[in-house]
Amino acid sequence: MSETIIPPGTVWLVGAGPGDPDLLTRKAEKLIRAASIIFYDALVGEGVLELAPHSARLVPVGKRSGRHSKDQYSINEMLIEAALAGERVVRLKGGDVGIFGRATEEMDALAKRDIVCHICPGITAASAAAASAGISLTLRGLARKLVFVTAHAKAGEELDLDWQALADPKATLAIYMGKAAAATISRQLVEAGLPANTPVLLVENASLPQERQFRTRLDLLALSAKSALGEGPALMLIGEAVCQRRVAGYSGFSYMVPPPILAAFCRGS
Repeated sequence: MSETIIPPGTVWLVGAGPGDPDLLTRKAEKLIRAASIIFYDALVGEGVLELAPHSARLVPVGKRSGRHSKDQYSINEMLIEAALAGERVVRLKGGDVGIFGRATEEMDALAKRDIVCHICPGITAASAAAASAGISLTLRGLARKLVFVTAHAKAGEELDLDWQALADPKATLAIYMGKAAAATISRQLVEAGLPANTPVLLVENASLPQERQFRTRLDLLALSAKSALGEGPALMLIGEAVCQRRVAGYSGFSYMVPPPILAAFCRGS
């Protein structure tokens, strides 16, 4: 059965979602259960890894911002070696494979060796964070555009983004890996014309039992990130849609969200 789902020598790049195994797609679960070897990123949840068969070899390859246990070239070579050895290979990536997951580099490396590679998409952290907060990332008349941004820059390099384009009051910005760059993000967006009181939602460990949410505003983003966020992966949602009130009776995910520790709330809250 496993060889029907993943033929030997084939690689699947699988989106592991934001961490909660209940948010895996059915296809992702089938692929994980059929794998003979799984290369997984640091952000893949323990509950997801527990779905792997006992016979499968689990290989950590790191890939957290600023803390990589394997460089990309080494990961590519490991995937190639496993595929050429006839393994049923799953490459597990946090969130969605195609959103800041460096999937193209791995696919290109595999293609050069004529290794068949497929993609299984996953739920990205922005979707999970918004669902948990009871908000929509887009809203008619208020947020007509959704922009995914990575704030990760190489060591010693400045964050090089088109701030003017990002400072759109009719957009929602979903900023990944932005914790260390919070001050730069705040300053550059305000200088580019985005109002200082634009609502911001910070979400740490989205979808996990230890998830925490903090509401603030753009000009207080640096202080909020420094004061509120811990060591977990964090996401920033910026824009007017973030300030929607929950509908009556909304249950969402059942994660406990502590009261904000900062006196910076959305307008009208």
